[in-house]
Amino acid sequence: MFKRIFGIVLVITVAYAAYVWITFPNVARLKDGWPQTTAFMEQRKGELRAEGKDDALQYQPVPYARISPYLRRAVLVAEDNDFYEHGGIDVEAVKKAIRRDWERKKLTQGGSTITQQLAKNLYLNQSRNPLRKVEEYFIARSLENHLTKKRILELYLNVVEMGERVYGAEAAARYDFHVSASALTPSQAALLAGCLPNPRLMNPGAPNKRLRARQRMILARMRRWGYLFEEETLAPKKTAPPPPELEQTPPTDTATPAPTQTTTSTETTETSGTTETTEPQSPPATTTT
Repeated sequence: MFKRIFGIVLVITVAYAAYVWITFPNVARLKDGWPQTTAFMEQRKGELRAEGKDDALQYQPVPYARISPYLRRAVLVAEDNDFYEHGGIDVEAVKKAIRRDWERKKLTQGGSTITQQLAKNLYLNQSRNPLRKVEEYFIARSLENHLTKKRILELYLNVVEMGERVYGAEAAARYDFHVSASALTPSQAALLAGCLPNPRLMNPGAPNKRLRARQRMILARMRRWGYLFEEETLAPKKTAPPPPELEQTPPTDTATPAPTQTTTSTETTETSGTTETTEPQSPPATTTT
């Protein structure tokens, strides 16, 4: 009996592994292009159609430089303090989430990093099935292996849901505050970052008490340490200069006096070149249907 059960479990496991391997997404294509849609967007469209409603969504991706630094920092302090430190999975946060789930006797969505949230937004669904969490783990690791941290954050800020039918920073900024994503103030940025756990209930355009409390918490964190965090982590690492060579004193010959030496100082002028980097071009504003 035991062998039979073990055999069935083994077959199911191998079949599932084969399915994951065959359907595993090619995340390398995200280095340059923008996703036309995401799994979460398609799921929301299906829900709207099932309710007999129009399925139009607002989604307008823009480059990293056109998203307010206040929003970038607000999302980091609200969703993933250690984003630049981990490899896609925050082990300590996962342990805390498991401990909390065990105490509450139910599964929650806690412990997810920004990379994990991007993985499920792009390719998965909102199910709490443990097998889906396994997929999320491997996709998150693939994202970290193929993309830079800056690109992962850029994609996340452009595809995450920030309100009813609203996806991404640009669409949310225009819908809620009638400004571009680059013009968001710290207060507005904290509202958008604060709504992420439940953007359909916590409306940044008409914030409730819970969202106001999250806004205050995020602003306090930004004032404490968030403002310099991005510059420190994205700046190129400085290499230490090589140690100076030790001067060697030639042996003194008492019989023959040392000749007088004249040292000529030479000036060396260094020129620093500038390198221009191009950001992915944003498409014109569109409404997905």
